[in-house]
Amino acid sequence: MTRPTVIQEKSMTDHTSRLSGFATATRAERLGVLAERLGGDAEAVSLLERLGPVDGELVDRMIENAIGVMPVPLGLATNMIVDGREMLVPMATEESSVIAAVCNSAKRCRATGGFQTSYAGSLTIAQVQLCGLSDPHRARLEILGREDEIRVICDEVDPQLTSLGGGLRGLEVRILPTRAGIMVVVHLIVDTRDAMGANAVNTMAETVAPTLASWTGARPLLRILSNLADRRLTRARAVWPAAEIGGPEVVEAMLLGAEFAEADPYRAATHNKGIMNGISAVVLATGNDTRAIEAGAHAFAAQNGCYGPLTHWECTEEGSLAGTIEVPLSLGIVGGATRIHPVAQLCLKILGTDSAEALSRITAAVGLAQNFGALRALATDGIQKGHMALHAQNVAIVAGATGDEIEFVAAKLRQGGRVTEAKARKILDFLRA
Repeated sequence: MTRPTVIQEKSMTDHTSRLSGFATATRAERLGVLAERLGGDAEAVSLLERLGPVDGELVDRMIENAIGVMPVPLGLATNMIVDGREMLVPMATEESSVIAAVCNSAKRCRATGGFQTSYAGSLTIAQVQLCGLSDPHRARLEILGREDEIRVICDEVDPQLTSLGGGLRGLEVRILPTRAGIMVVVHLIVDTRDAMGANAVNTMAETVAPTLASWTGARPLLRILSNLADRRLTRARAVWPAAEIGGPEVVEAMLLGAEFAEADPYRAATHNKGIMNGISAVVLATGNDTRAIEAGAHAFAAQNGCYGPLTHWECTEEGSLAGTIEVPLSLGIVGGATRIHPVAQLCLKILGTDSAEALSRITAAVGLAQNFGALRALATDGIQKGHMALHAQNVAIVAGATGDEIEFVAAKLRQGGRVTEAKARKILDFLRA
C-alpha cells in the first residue's frame, strides 16, 4: 500500500504546523520533515533515530506522530528495607540528588527496620454525571435500589477482571449542587486488582450510563474515572534514631520544618513536590501514569479544604524522629505501558514485585524517604549544598567538558562553593591551556 506524502500546507508564515499525512507517515518520513523544518540539519535529527531498548514499531503504537524517544536517566536506590525485605528500587528522573537522598535516608533508618507499610486496597472510582433532573433525591434512591442490576452490567464489561476477583464492589450516589443546577453523580467503586484500571472503569461507566438515564430520566454526560484514588491509600512509617540524624537539635529543627508545612500551603506545595520527586521516579520507571498519581496526591492533600503535607513527623519517647506518609497510589503491574515497555518490565523484575499492592508499598516508602532527605537537608546545610554538588557534573558538561575533564571541572566547582557555568568555563579554559 502506498503511503500518502506529507504535505506542508501554505500559511502566512514560513512554516506551518498543518502537516497533512503526518500521522500516517513512517517515522523516517516524519524525521525527514523535521530535518527540513530545522533547515536541513540532519545531524541534529539523527539523535532521534536511536531508540535504545525500545523498537520503532512499539514507539509508533504507544503514541501518535512518534519521532523518537526522550531518554530519562534510570538509577537504583539502595539501602531500602520495606516490610522486612531488602530491595533495590529503580527510579527514573532527570533531577540531581533525588536518588542520592533516598539512598542516604534509607541507610539512616536501617537500624530500626527500615519502612513498614500498609495498603487499603485496589478500589477505583468511576463517575457518571447525570444532569437535568428535577427530582434528584428520587433518582438517587432509584439507583441505589438497583445496585445488583448495575453490578451485572459492570461485571459483564470485563469478565477477565471478574475472574481474577475484581469487579464492582459498591455504589455511591451523590447529589451535587452546582452553578448550573443540581447534578446527580454516581460512583462505581470497582476493584481493579493488579491493574491501574482506567480502561476497565471508564468502559463500565460508559456502558451503564444509558441504563441509569432510562431509570431516572436524566441526561448522562461525563463518564470517567476519578484520579482522586482515596480508596487506594498506601501508608508507610519509619523511625530515624537521633544519632543517625545529627542529634536532638536536628530532630527539633526537622520537626519545626514539618510544622511549617502543616501551617502554610506555600511551604506544603514544595514539601509535597519533594515527596513526588521520589514517588514519580518509581512510577515512571515502572511505566505507570505519573500525571494520574500526581493529580491524585495533590487533590488528597487538599481534601480538608486547605492544602497540606502528605507526611507527618513526630518525636518518639526515645527522642527519635518518626515519619509517616499516607498517599493515594493508583498503580498497576499489568496493562498500558507497564505491560509493553521492556524497560518497565525490567524494573518490575528488579523490584521483584508480583502485585500492584507490593509496588504501591514500595513507592510510598520511597516518598517518605525522599521527604526525610529534603527535610534534613533544609534543617541543616540547606538544600543547595548537596544538590549543587551533584549538579556540578551537569554544569561541567554544559560548559563544554568531555571525558575526564567532566569530573575534574566538577571537583573544582565543588571546592569553590558556587557552581556556575561561567566558573566552569574558566576552569575548563585553564585546564586546556
